[in-house]
Amino acid sequence: MTVSRLRDIPGIGVDVVGDEADALNDPEILRLENLDTDIRPPEIALAMTRAAVDDDAANSYLPFQGRASLREAAAAHVGRLAGRTYDPGTECVSVAGGLNGVLNTLLATVEPGQEVVLTDPIYAGLVNRVLLAGGVPRFVTAHAGPAGWSVDAGELAAAVGPNTAAVLVMGPAMPTGLVLGDDHWAALAEACERHDAWLVYDAAMERIRFDGRPVSHPASHEALAARTITVGSASKELRLIGWRVGWVVGPAAILNDIRLVGLTNVVCQVGIAQEAVAAALSAPDADEDVANATAELRRRCETTLAELAGQPVVRPHGGWSLLLDTRPLGLTPAALSRRLLTHAKIAATPMDGWGPSGGHYLRFVFANEPVGRLTGLGNRFRAALA
Repeated sequence: MTVSRLRDIPGIGVDVVGDEADALNDPEILRLENLDTDIRPPEIALAMTRAAVDDDAANSYLPFQGRASLREAAAAHVGRLAGRTYDPGTECVSVAGGLNGVLNTLLATVEPGQEVVLTDPIYAGLVNRVLLAGGVPRFVTAHAGPAGWSVDAGELAAAVGPNTAAVLVMGPAMPTGLVLGDDHWAALAEACERHDAWLVYDAAMERIRFDGRPVSHPASHEALAARTITVGSASKELRLIGWRVGWVVGPAAILNDIRLVGLTNVVCQVGIAQEAVAAALSAPDADEDVANATAELRRRCETTLAELAGQPVVRPHGGWSLLLDTRPLGLTPAALSRRLLTHAKIAATPMDGWGPSGGHYLRFVFANEPVGRLTGLGNRFRAALA
């Protein structure tokens, strides 16, 4: 019998499609199902990782909250984008990847039965962690339009109520590429203050924006600064997926609780990866590196959109993926996913469980296929429909 905390938690679907594609062992399959990327990580991170293999100090649990160099780099990184100063000793802790940081934060801020506000569609892994922490997801619909995804700032703020523990947002959001901005933070500031709620900001992709605008960080708003907990990760912007290093930055009092959860949960982050991530975050060319990777991701996004022109796809404003609404095609996302893999050698993931409206969409990840391989996607897609 499944324990009660798991009864309402589905899988994420990505593992199923990924395993099916792996089993076929066919290099012609376009791998559009999983958030991997072939864009190389920063060279300094690779060099530091190689050096750490022979460093005895890197083969250690200590310090449990993360090496000082990593916490200093992460606190400075978040502070620069938020326009604030964070103490790396008391206001930053390292975690084993961003999602570990999200779960630790939810366990430290959400009482069982309290609500957590999320936009919809949203990554199933965030929804599932809310449920695992005993929280109740409250969804605010993001609307798909010709220019992309949008969510009304007033609607988002109105979802915050007396039983709200936290608002959990990501920008750009996965899988939609929805970007939130100053108007959303201003609306949430008043609502979170009124109901004593936290704002948990998943910043894993915050600089991967296709609109050319700078990051809009919620903690840059004075009224939100004391309520914002930033969870960052090396996986997306730095393309250090397998390193499993992230960070949580926020007010010292709540960071004490998040640190305690971390000690009780995963204990510590990967030892040989920490100096590499610290170096990549603080390198003189760090912004240039992310900008170059973002430019390549945008080229891949535009190629995918062009290949699927005329199909019901929604333009993302950033991130690694985009969604296609299968309803106009008369197919469920699962049925279209099966047809694409079988008849077109395209692996793409249905969004069942990715928020209430996720079941209408099929996700295409453009981060792991170069433009040359994405060219021709449209012909494959149309052939599968035929």
